[in-house]
Amino acid sequence: MWKRIAFILILVLSFSLSNSGVATAGGLKSFVDSNDGYQFSYPNGWVQVKVANGPDVVFHDLIEVSENVSVVISPVPEGKTLPELGTPTEVGYKLGKAALAPPDSGRSAELVNAAQREVDGKIYYLLEYEVKLPNQQQRHNIASVAVSRGKLFTFNASIPEKRWQKVQRIMDEAVNSFSVY
Repeated sequence: MWKRIAFILILVLSFSLSNSGVATAGGLKSFVDSNDGYQFSYPNGWVQVKVANGPDVVFHDLIEVSENVSVVISPVPEGKTLPELGTPTEVGYKLGKAALAPPDSGRSAELVNAAQREVDGKIYYLLEYEVKLPNQQQRHNIASVAVSRGKLFTFNASIPEKRWQKVQRIMDEAVNSFSVY
C-alpha cells in the first residue's frame, strides 16, 4: 500500500513539474533594435509584421491577431526630458488623445492609470487605457514611454478587453521589459 501511495505522489509531483515547464516555455522572447536603441520582450508564438507608415515594429499573436505590441518613435523638442514633457498623467492624456483616440477617429480612450519608474537612470512612464472603438468593442492598452537621444519611444500593448484578464500578467511583463539606451 505504501508503494502505491509513493507512486501516486511521484506521479502528481512529476505532473506538476512538467506543467510548470510548459508555462515557462510559453513565456517571452526578446527583441532588440540596436539601430534605434531599444529592446523588449514579447510573448512566444507572436510574429513580427510590417506596417507601412506606422510603428517602428509590430508583433501580434498568430491566433488572436488583434492582440499586438508595437513601438512608435517620435521626435521631441531638442534637449527635452520626459519630466519636462509633463507628469505621467499629463503625458498619458496627451498620448491618449493623439495616438489612441485622435479627433474624428470615432474612438475614445480613458487613461485609468499613470505611474513613473526609473531603471538604470532612465525614467519611464507606465500608462494604462481603456479604449472604446467605433463598433463599441473595447480594448485594453498599456504602454511604457521614455525619452532617449531626442526621441520619444512608446511601447504599446493592445488587447481586446474580453481577453485582458487572461493575458494581463504576460502583457505587464512585456511592458515592464521595455528599455531604451
